[in-house]
Amino acid sequence: MSIRIALAGNPNCGKTTLFNDITGSKQHVGNWPGVTVEQKTGKYKKNKEIEIVDLPGIYSLSPYSAEEIVARDYIVDEHPDVLIDIVDGTNIERNLYLTLQVLETKIPTVIALNMMDEVEASGTKIDVQKLSKLLGVPVVPIVARTGKGVDELMREAQNIASSDMQDTNLEIFSPQIKNYIEEIVYLIDENENQGQTKTSNSHEMWQAIKILEEDEVVMGKLPGNKRAKITSIVDKANDDFDGDTEAEIADQRYKFISDVVNKTVKKPVKSNGQRKETKSDKIDKILTNRILAIPAFLVIMYALFHITFGEGILGIGVKLQTIVCDFWDGPFTEAIMGAIEGMGAADWALGLVGDGILAGVGGVVSFLPQILVLFLLMSFLEDSGYMARVAFVMDRLFRKFGLSGKSFIPLLMGYGCSVPALMASRTLESEKDRKITMMITPFMSCGAKLPIYLMFAATLFAGYNQTLIVYSIYMIGIVVAVIGALILSKTMFKGETSNFIMELPQYRIPTLKSVLIHAWEKVKGFAIKAGTIILGSTILIWFLSNFNFSGMCEMEDSILASVGNMIAWIFTPLGFGDWKAAVGVVTGWIAKENIVSTFGVLFGATDAVAEAAMEGAAALDGLAAVFTKASAFAYMTFNLLCMPCFAAVGAIKREMGSWKWTGITVAFQMVTAYIVSLIVYLICGMIF
Repeated sequence: MSIRIALAGNPNCGKTTLFNDITGSKQHVGNWPGVTVEQKTGKYKKNKEIEIVDLPGIYSLSPYSAEEIVARDYIVDEHPDVLIDIVDGTNIERNLYLTLQVLETKIPTVIALNMMDEVEASGTKIDVQKLSKLLGVPVVPIVARTGKGVDELMREAQNIASSDMQDTNLEIFSPQIKNYIEEIVYLIDENENQGQTKTSNSHEMWQAIKILEEDEVVMGKLPGNKRAKITSIVDKANDDFDGDTEAEIADQRYKFISDVVNKTVKKPVKSNGQRKETKSDKIDKILTNRILAIPAFLVIMYALFHITFGEGILGIGVKLQTIVCDFWDGPFTEAIMGAIEGMGAADWALGLVGDGILAGVGGVVSFLPQILVLFLLMSFLEDSGYMARVAFVMDRLFRKFGLSGKSFIPLLMGYGCSVPALMASRTLESEKDRKITMMITPFMSCGAKLPIYLMFAATLFAGYNQTLIVYSIYMIGIVVAVIGALILSKTMFKGETSNFIMELPQYRIPTLKSVLIHAWEKVKGFAIKAGTIILGSTILIWFLSNFNFSGMCEMEDSILASVGNMIAWIFTPLGFGDWKAAVGVVTGWIAKENIVSTFGVLFGATDAVAEAAMEGAAALDGLAAVFTKASAFAYMTFNLLCMPCFAAVGAIKREMGSWKWTGITVAFQMVTAYIVSLIVYLICGMIF
């Protein structure tokens, strides 16, 4: 039997972790909200007839943001065969609010009581059988990240799918509210020809409750001939409840939840009756402290960068890079070139493979170890629950610049890739916040830009604190994003800043599997690009830089040089008015890593990086002829802030829904990049 099972729940309750476990998928998960922004589907790994749908996290069936609308529309309109409602056992009171709304839809439901390991560790006791009896649906305790209880959950879901409708007529509302619901159901059901009513169905019951709550979407679908009568009932209810029936309904739901929790949950208390302080509470005294929070964040990020890019015992990233460089520039290159020479290849073919493909692709491959280390550390921070705290802390700062702290979540995702980060802007309720966040998200340094900084740091900044060089570029991105948000909110997007409400998850030690999957997904993207887009671009760049319309030629007389010289003057005020540098900017719009592969072909920069990584010396023959330290820093800044890759521009178009706003966004980014890079060049000229 074919079955559709939907996974629903609050943000960060473990939906995607459960989805991965029961489908064998490797979707991105994180110990922070807003990771899933569109529904994902998969097949149950033990029965391919069962389809699993992972919905975005929602707090209620009254949606305010785009991803909440996706979840509600699926639950209400698609009506899955079974709905698994994932409830965070460590925060059961808050999670049960959505549970009650789900039960109102009458969709067959199983409750997955997740994170029971943390519940037990905290000393909390939950009477699962009594909870199931009070809610009228099966409740299965699970630990999604280890798979404990998941098989039992799926058996229960399949049993529910093949049985009759559940009896979930819970006594939640007062007789007065119930009377209003029944009146609205009568009008919705009314058969105008016979003046009789049909048997009310579950959808109409749910509709009636949403109408009483004055849900704009549901109210807008009312037929014109019934709208006036139904609206008069809503007005009468508002008169009875001081003009706010929605608040009264919410209050009655919470009273029901409170009663259920009091009967089923026992939390540990101190001898004086006060709630026992958890491990997370103790850590938060430092990491969310009004004074210490931001300095702690800066120190943690610097430590992360030092492990990735620094020298010495902690410089893991550099050590791994040295191993890869030794292999690529040694046995691997020698074997490839030896095989080609043995085949009697022509000089141009040797040049294409050696100076083109191996040099260009190698420029990206040599940085994969550091990219892997960076993403492993970032994944650890995300899954531990710390990044949710950063968003909470940043709310104080962001609010002064016209944004809520929730905008920090997609901005933070921008450190991985701008495309999912732009999609994550759907989690923002306000259109103003969404547009501003999309316009500044590319200022965050995505992983594709990292090889650019590493190339310059290893060559032109050898002998300096390379960790500080790369760290400062990332900090420039944050500062410019914040200032950009302020400018946009004071000019193009005037209005109130939306409220920011976030539940802080418990700190937890991430599983090795979760961290590795997260990091591998990012690194796999680089590997795929290196074997496809960058490989193709490298071959094209080699031909364009070695040929003109008369045949093979010197690089300065090539087609690429002619094109580069046409646009190089634009960048002269920024210190890099050379055609090679200009060409790098343009190829970077295909994929930011392309800048490194382009320089690998034009400058032989790969060899310089390899030598710097292995010997700590800078082989400056190519790059130093075009860049000074000041112009190199300006070049890194420009590529940090300018128009992102074409894939990200496409994501902006999809999320903005307008070519006009896409053009405005790109123009804003290009102008910002030019102005900031000019300032950076002038300042660095006085320092270096």
